[in-house]
Amino acid sequence: MGRRQFSLGLAGVAMAGMLPVAAHAQAAKGAAAQKIADHFSSVKTMLGEFVQFGPRGEQTGGKFYIERPGRLRFNFEDPSPLRVIADGRNVVIGNVKLKTWDIYPLSKTPLTLLLADKIDLSDETVRSVKEEPDLTTIILGNKTIFGDSTITMMFDSKTYDLRQWTITDAQNKDTSVMVYNVQNGVNLDEKVFTIPYDQVR
Repeated sequence: MGRRQFSLGLAGVAMAGMLPVAAHAQAAKGAAAQKIADHFSSVKTMLGEFVQFGPRGEQTGGKFYIERPGRLRFNFEDPSPLRVIADGRNVVIGNVKLKTWDIYPLSKTPLTLLLADKIDLSDETVRSVKEEPDLTTIILGNKTIFGDSTITMMFDSKTYDLRQWTITDAQNKDTSVMVYNVQNGVNLDEKVFTIPYDQVR
């Protein structure tokens, strides 16, 4: 999987049966989903472990760190040298062994929605909401900013915890990230989200 594909594409989850969010649908069934979104938005920091599934079925794992708004880090487990860091302005994907990094504006990737200060389900970025007894699935996208790429977030309907997200790129390829052993409200060192700009090409 290429670095750009990863950056535009960080968790496969089938999206059939998703219902478009219209004003009447939002009023009728969106209250519970908005509570979940509000809970997720209220969690300013989290860390945990992840398993990533790429569009060709490849599987990798490691540890992740999130600080809202806009900051994220993925450390892939050995032997992978891959790191992904967002510092609020940019996202870099790098090989720490070769010290090579690619950089993208955070605002031009769907990750900016995952890392936003607040997720408002009445906003035009919401493509659909699907509520089930165990899982609530929310699809976000902004065609003006990043074309046909979308981010799908799946939450536990009872605990409101984030379970998985999938980024679908413009070629309709999915990269899915499942998270576990998550700790919320932790203190994270500023250095975790420091981008080595002197190594960025």
